[in-house]
Amino acid sequence: MRNLLLILAALFMLALSVTGIYVWQQWYNLENDTLDLNEPYLVEIERGSSLMGLMRELEDEGIIDDARPVRVWSRLSDRGRRIQAGEYRLTPDMTIPELVNRLERGEVVLHRFTLVEGWTFRQLREALARHEAVKHTIGELDDHAVMATLGSEALHPEGWFLPETYRFSRGTTDLEILGRAHQAMQETLEAVWADRDGGLPYDTVYEALILASIIERETGVAGERRKVAGVFTRRLREGMRLQTDPTVIYGVEDENFDGRLRYRHLRTDTPYNTYTRHGLTPTPIAMPGRASLEAAVQPIEGDHLYFVSRNDGSHHFSSTLAEHNRAVRKYQLGEDVDLENNGE
Repeated sequence: MRNLLLILAALFMLALSVTGIYVWQQWYNLENDTLDLNEPYLVEIERGSSLMGLMRELEDEGIIDDARPVRVWSRLSDRGRRIQAGEYRLTPDMTIPELVNRLERGEVVLHRFTLVEGWTFRQLREALARHEAVKHTIGELDDHAVMATLGSEALHPEGWFLPETYRFSRGTTDLEILGRAHQAMQETLEAVWADRDGGLPYDTVYEALILASIIERETGVAGERRKVAGVFTRRLREGMRLQTDPTVIYGVEDENFDGRLRYRHLRTDTPYNTYTRHGLTPTPIAMPGRASLEAAVQPIEGDHLYFVSRNDGSHHFSSTLAEHNRAVRKYQLGEDVDLENNGE
């Protein structure tokens, strides 16, 4: 009987040793073996999903050999009980513990949406509607309803969203992204307005936003923004019309405008035609970036009252109408005109 007990005890100890070796080996493998991937792999975890549900999915996909050791590892290490929903990127050099760390911390894949300087609100809505990672919720809402949902019912939407790149997780709604961009514009505009120059020919922060939007559409050259702002602020002070093409285009874009500005457009009176009306337009005409906002409130002093495109993205600035007409002949009509000795 005693020998039998000794044999049973020996067998029990052997079983414990074998089990311990097996558990240690599985633990070692989990800690050191990487996922069977040749390239990054995206996996989406729904709210309420479990770690073992994910492991079985990865086993089915051939990304791990066996999901069962993960259950033992998870219980012994008390890991993976609270994983967060979202989209995750798995990489070839990743181990199971590294994956679980990412799931527990909620290190989800972040997508990008770039709101481009100079976009109109219509273009912004269209771009959001095309983004495959955005949850689309505002398709049936008109612009006024969108602004009301954002808590800014009294505001016209044009201009009120800051151009920059926004990072977000899959499933973020278009309204959430608009809310972030709207808040960013409000904060940026407030900060810029606080640093404005004295003696500006307008009185409100909204007028600064309007002027910034016109500057944004007039030039994409960083070094020209404050010069363009200087031209516009001087024209406003002297009671001259701004006579800027982008405002005219904005006013006729909904009337089967084909992209070519014609003489009849310049003569067609709309609230946005700065050839027929004095002062600023009633609303912004685009989304201005911070540089254009700063230019609007800190214009360069000088005597330029005119500018004309050089057809390379830059502009030629003039102080008198005669100088301006010579520049128009040179750059717009292609005439051989000498501008070197025009006093600028």
